[in-house]
Amino acid sequence: MIEKATSSANIQSMLQTLRTHQSQAAGGVAGLGSDGPEKTGFSDAVKSLFNQVNEAQQSSRNKIDAYERGEDIPLTDVVLGMQKSSLSFEATLQVRNKVLRAYEDIINMPV
Repeated sequence: MIEKATSSANIQSMLQTLRTHQSQAAGGVAGLGSDGPEKTGFSDAVKSLFNQVNEAQQSSRNKIDAYERGEDIPLTDVVLGMQKSSLSFEATLQVRNKVLRAYEDIINMPV
C-alpha cells in the first residue's frame, strides 16, 4: 500500500487533478449548473491523501508489531516502512503549513 501511495502513476494523477482544478479556477464559474457527472473536489483529494498517509502509518505499525512478535519479516522492510510513513507524514505536514500560510496571507490582504 505504501508503494501505491508513492507510485509515479499516483503522483501524476494527483498533479493532473491539481492542473484540472487550476484550469477550472482560471475559467471562473462557467461550469456551474451543468448536469455532467459529479466531480471530486479539493476536500475529497485532501481526504484521500490523509487516508493514504494513515494507511502508510498503520502498515508501518503492523510491520513493527510483527517484527517485535518475532515473525519472519526482514528488518530492512520494517525500517523502510517506518521511513516511508515518516516521509509521507512530513510531506503532509509541510503541505498543511503552506495552505495555512496562504490562508493567513489572504485573510491579511488589504481590501
